[in-house]
Amino acid sequence: MELTQKQKLYTEIVQKAWEDATFKNELKANPLDAIEKLTGIRLNIPEGKTIVVQDQTDESTFYINIPAEQKMEDIELSEEQLEMAAGGYNGFWTGVIYYTTFGAVDINA
Repeated sequence: MELTQKQKLYTEIVQKAWEDATFKNELKANPLDAIEKLTGIRLNIPEGKTIVVQDQTDESTFYINIPAEQKMEDIELSEEQLEMAAGGYNGFWTGVIYYTTFGAVDINA
């Protein structure tokens, strides 16, 4: 599965935060400026919205992110998910999907 531009951007930001404590601190303090400095891209977020960066690198803690409630018509399923729903999937689905500013990210894909 090929990553979208948004997923690539997200991956680049997270990788840099893992590798560079100074960048991670800048990202937490001022996400838009830190992302622009790293990528040269200024993110345009809707009026009244903010970006909150939470450092979830403590491996002794399990983090739960409670996203905004999604309307069913706003959710787009992948081809694999559609096949499982339509084809009577008989196994256990253990996938986790994170809904982020950058869209849905299936960490098991």
